[in-house]
Amino acid sequence: MIARLWHGRVRAEQADAYAAFLEARAIPDYRSVAGNRGVRILRRDADDAVHFVTLSFWDSEAAIRAFAGDDLIKAKYYAEDAGFLLEFEPEVVHYTVTASSG
Repeated sequence: MIARLWHGRVRAEQADAYAAFLEARAIPDYRSVAGNRGVRILRRDADDAVHFVTLSFWDSEAAIRAFAGDDLIKAKYYAEDAGFLLEFEPEVVHYTVTASSG
């Protein structure tokens, strides 16, 4: 299994709206792809911005390609992200999952 991590930052006043967008649009998109084993959204409030980390789990590189395209490390963005994100990180990070507790 492969874990895929993405990080983004939004203004504090937009954090709840962005979280709602992720719940309504992004999470269903992840889950709709065969080979997706789950997705979690992590949130950390900071002084001037809120950090979001998307942690998704995949059966294979082929499943990631079906979700994000042929460039496996390129971040996938939605049109709505432009109204929220303070920057667009170009790459995600992948980890091989070597152990799982559930």
